[in-house]
Amino acid sequence: MMRKKRRSSVDKSESAAPPDVSKSKKSRTTGHQSKTTAQEDTSIDSVFGQFLHEAGVILRQGSTSNEIAVDQVVFQKRLQQHLKKSPRYPSIVQEFITGLESHIEDPERFRNCLLPCVPRLADGDSSLLRMLLGIEMLQVLVINTLFEKLPEFMFDGAGEDGLNIPRVIVNQLKWLDRIIDSKELAGKLMQLVSVASVEIQCDIITSLPEILEDSQHSDIARELNTLLQENTQLTVPILDAFSSLNLSSTLLAEVRVSVMATLSAVQLEDLPVVVKFILHSISSSDALEVVCDLRKKLELELCVLPPVLQASQSRMKTSSSSQDSVALVLDGIKSAVRFQKSTSEAWLKAIENVDTAEDHKVIDLLVLFILHSTNANHSRRGAERVLKVKVRAGQIQEALLQKTFRGYAQVMRGYFPSILALAQSLLRSPDPCVVPFGGHMYRLSFTAFDSYCQQEVVGSLVTHVCSGVGGEVDVALELLCGLVTEKPSEMALYAVFVKGILDYMENLTPQQIRRLFHLLSGLAFGQQQQGTHIQDEMHIVVRKQLSSTVPKYKRIGIIGAVMVVGSMGLLVETMPLIFPLSGETYCVTALLELVRSCSESSPEAAALYYDELANLVLTCTLDPLVQVCLPFPFPACIMYNLDDEESQGGIAINLLQLLSDDLQHKGELRVSPLCLSPFFRLLRLCEEQQHQGDLEEIDALLVRMISLCCICQCEFIFAHRPLERECVCVCVQVLNAFCSQKDPEMKMKVVTRLQNITYLQTLLERTLAATPGYAPPLANFDGESTEGAPVSSSSAAPKKGKKGKKAPAKNPSADSSQLEEGTEAEETQQEKVQEATRPGVSLVSYRHFFRELDMEVLSVLQCGLLSRSLLDSELHSKVREEVQLGPAELVFLLEDMWRKLEFSLTAAPAKRVPFFKGKTDKSVGFSHLQQKSPKDIAACCVQLLPTLCTHLENCHNHFQTLLSENQGVVDASGLDVREHQLLSSAYQLLLQVLHTTFSWSGFSQPEHRGLLKKTLGVLADRLKEGGPELTMDQLIKHSFEYLLNFHSTVPSLSIALCLSQLLRLMQHGDREKGPKHNETLQTLLSIYLEHTDDVLKAVEEIAGEGIPELLNSAKDASSRTWPTLNRLTFLVFYKGMMGVLEKAVRKIPPGTLLTLCCVQVMSEKLLTWNLAVRDFHILVNLVKVFDSRPVLNVCLKYGRLFLESFLKLGMPLLDFSFKKHKEDVQSLLKTFQLSTRQLHHMCGHSKIRQDTILTNHVPALKKSLEQFVYRVKAMLTLNHCQEAFWLGNLKNRDLKGEEILSQRSQGSDEEEEAGSPLPQEQSEDEVLAIIDF
Repeated sequence: MMRKKRRSSVDKSESAAPPDVSKSKKSRTTGHQSKTTAQEDTSIDSVFGQFLHEAGVILRQGSTSNEIAVDQVVFQKRLQQHLKKSPRYPSIVQEFITGLESHIEDPERFRNCLLPCVPRLADGDSSLLRMLLGIEMLQVLVINTLFEKLPEFMFDGAGEDGLNIPRVIVNQLKWLDRIIDSKELAGKLMQLVSVASVEIQCDIITSLPEILEDSQHSDIARELNTLLQENTQLTVPILDAFSSLNLSSTLLAEVRVSVMATLSAVQLEDLPVVVKFILHSISSSDALEVVCDLRKKLELELCVLPPVLQASQSRMKTSSSSQDSVALVLDGIKSAVRFQKSTSEAWLKAIENVDTAEDHKVIDLLVLFILHSTNANHSRRGAERVLKVKVRAGQIQEALLQKTFRGYAQVMRGYFPSILALAQSLLRSPDPCVVPFGGHMYRLSFTAFDSYCQQEVVGSLVTHVCSGVGGEVDVALELLCGLVTEKPSEMALYAVFVKGILDYMENLTPQQIRRLFHLLSGLAFGQQQQGTHIQDEMHIVVRKQLSSTVPKYKRIGIIGAVMVVGSMGLLVETMPLIFPLSGETYCVTALLELVRSCSESSPEAAALYYDELANLVLTCTLDPLVQVCLPFPFPACIMYNLDDEESQGGIAINLLQLLSDDLQHKGELRVSPLCLSPFFRLLRLCEEQQHQGDLEEIDALLVRMISLCCICQCEFIFAHRPLERECVCVCVQVLNAFCSQKDPEMKMKVVTRLQNITYLQTLLERTLAATPGYAPPLANFDGESTEGAPVSSSSAAPKKGKKGKKAPAKNPSADSSQLEEGTEAEETQQEKVQEATRPGVSLVSYRHFFRELDMEVLSVLQCGLLSRSLLDSELHSKVREEVQLGPAELVFLLEDMWRKLEFSLTAAPAKRVPFFKGKTDKSVGFSHLQQKSPKDIAACCVQLLPTLCTHLENCHNHFQTLLSENQGVVDASGLDVREHQLLSSAYQLLLQVLHTTFSWSGFSQPEHRGLLKKTLGVLADRLKEGGPELTMDQLIKHSFEYLLNFHSTVPSLSIALCLSQLLRLMQHGDREKGPKHNETLQTLLSIYLEHTDDVLKAVEEIAGEGIPELLNSAKDASSRTWPTLNRLTFLVFYKGMMGVLEKAVRKIPPGTLLTLCCVQVMSEKLLTWNLAVRDFHILVNLVKVFDSRPVLNVCLKYGRLFLESFLKLGMPLLDFSFKKHKEDVQSLLKTFQLSTRQLHHMCGHSKIRQDTILTNHVPALKKSLEQFVYRVKAMLTLNHCQEAFWLGNLKNRDLKGEEILSQRSQGSDEEEEAGSPLPQEQSEDEVLAIIDF
């Protein structure tokens, strides 16, 4: 209040002053200043100084700041009044400006005028020049003066006190209350920009939004846009200015296009600003287009030096600055996708639209990591989905991932949690195509990031191992083993984490236990000393398991001990064969002796010990000192009663005597017959290792391996223990040992042994039929023992494809009718016929009780006709012996091959181990096979493929000849039934082997495409040899034509099915499946429905014709009119039709009162709504047939949207057309009431099912249904027919129309029904709204 009085008194004194006060004051102030006013500036003598002094500003000289004695507003008001009341106004204004110009000629005075004045009474921080700019009559002149003054300081830079005069001058123009001539000011500023230095240009441009008014923003933006294209050095300030300017969407898009055009020429340090501006200036409508263009032009690969140059530049800051710039670019992208959903969706769509692996860039992976790191669930799920789709299609490959980690590890470190989460998701995926990519992410994360990330990676892999999911455990163990090999010193730091897996060995398979101990022993006994602290714990665990009386734990101990020996044995030359424990010293010999002593009491444990040692010899290169330590406690002849009494130095095992002694002296033998096969496998591998693959020392085993008495006697003597099984197991080991020999005579003997096996299996089938309930002893010792014997049947099970490799041979060949030199009693032809007709059992359920054939045995398939000359007593070679694979041997090998391929190449979905783990293990009998990767198995198949094709062609030729001789009858009378059955089985097995090979999911991976091309090339060359190199499509075509040639000779329906499946696989092997196929189909359907002439008619055709055809067809068939419409794609069609129907009704013009007065227009619109409601009724009723959860979700969602559109657009039409078209309105409401009734039932169904996804739609739909009821009542009231409307109760019913007894409606759920009075069979409780016309 007092301040207000003071201001008024000042105004009075000013008004009472005489007109010539300035002149009198001027005369009194002439001459030198007195000592009391020595600091006051002499400029007070001028008009400029007098007016300022009278207004309240005291000018100082030197470095002393000017002072202001009044408030800023008071000063401006006083000065303006003095100027206006001056008799020389308006010329006095120019004199004032002249005084200002002369005053600021001195740099110190000019500096004082730019700096804030020191207030005496009131608060304030404005400079003198800024206060003058706030006076309208002086603003333009002061601005001109400042612009004339600015060039003097343009190149001076900052002074000693840090004051940059040009920048301070520009700051005077910011945030003025009013600009007198904004357009002229903008022009002067841009002229100044054209001649100023870069630093001043940046200051002026960034200050433009704070200087100019909104009316000038568009014009200045166009000028800045032009300047941006001319000078990229000003990119950052111009974009900063653009971000603060108020621009229209059209102009902003124009500016964005220009900025995008300069993206490739922008400097690296300016790139983050450019990217941020582009992403923050897009709208939802053009987001996809802008993001696609930005992704195309954003070349991050050029922003980072190659790894070779990064090392040389490590001392400089170039590499670090480039990484920082890339990090800022990614931060800009992250901020855009975090706060704009349309931007994140645009990035996902842009990455999805890339079709080839060559077009994918580093930015794609980085953006997926960014999207996954945001808190939005849709972005996380979308990024994970897109990455899986791209990896599955081979478009994002390991090379791109390596490139990203190699060049941007520092940037990616901030997104490590997302990288780890994505790797976990990929590794747990049931799709085998994406699992390896998750493994690569783990491996690269461990090698590229710091110790914290390495610890997290190891912890995550350990979690995978302990999860109990078979495929997940295998991949995680493989990754850990690979990391130990690549980074042993780093992995040794985390040995304690890996050691924790020992507590979760309950659910690990034997092969997984081998990998685990190989991993741990590599850490404990490796060259890196960091892992030696777990040596003691490893030995404790092994000793504890070995001393256990439980067979399962003893097996784990044996496997672990042998793997420890393998790791120690590799390092004999570099370190002593010891590891300390409690002051004692144990060497390899001591450890092997410990295992032997713990396993000698159990034949199964001893056999497993020999098997594990054999695997060790096969897979590891052991030191010679370690090989000497391998256990051969007694010579083989003493252990297994080898007879060497025969001529030519041959040796043989008296198996009959051995088994007899085993039965009579149970437990007294030092070595059990169970160890026979494992021991000879170990013996053979040691011989190969010591003699570089030469088995000459033990080749007598191939000539005469087993000595038997009459097989017929064996069947009676050992009825409770069939002898043939042991013979088969021993012969299998002989095949494994000598199958790789190149000598023709050795090959003949291998084929002969194969014939012996098929013959023995035939005998074994009959023997097992005579001994029901017999449980054979184990032949594979690394798994759980089978409890109970397979139930023997008196009739042989029919052969259908999947058979054990030891499946029965229907008829041995002539050369395999008996064991070579083994069966002394000859059988008559009549006895053979009787034996052949004797009932037997299938050996499929007994395959676990036979030894495993090695993959190398399949090379016997390549053997053709083998022959040798036999010498008579006079040493004349008149007789030649010929041996070749017969049908029985071919079936035996093909069954084994197919079973191996089914196990290795067929990807089973990942399943968690149940709480009560089942006793059946599908991996039993594949211990040797598990040591090979699927790629190795596939490569082996490719090598055998020419031979398989030859056998396939031979089968084809046989049946073709058969058909021609029997006039097209494949099963004519007089045929050799056994031969026919065997060749049919071989035909079918060959097709199944080809089908399993080509079905391998690994062929879809980029790194295996070359192997697929080679495989197809084998089939194509069988059709047409030579010629130029073919493309993949041509190879598929020729392979299909080659296989199609076999269709004329298929002898059975099952073989025809196998051939059809193989042809279908060859024809559609690369077709889109699953989500990708459905997405493509949905796009095509949308394009068709959007561009058809009549959308409603098209929907009615599909729903009214195509779907009834589908319902009347077979389960797997399609609609005849719409071939892509089947039960798997119904949801795609249904969603597309509901969506386009809802869009179509929204496009129906609502109509005004004027247009609706036209009868023709009203009739047309009413007809359109009738068609739309009819289509809607058809689609809603389809839920009664297709009642799956996704279909219900679509119906509830689009049903509510259709109902809302009808309320908004359809009901106004009914209001005006009710009187003139009463029948049409009545028909429309009747049809629509049936649809709303079904929607009400769907709401009840959703509630009773308690499905959250479905019940989320219920409240909004119920609200719309209630609105519809009262909207119909309002229409009737408008047309004076309100008496035709009343309400009733509606019962809650499910989809089938049955009442939900637990949820009786109390009148809260209301619905409308249009039509005539209620039928008699319909109770009033079922209807909510009745309209009676």
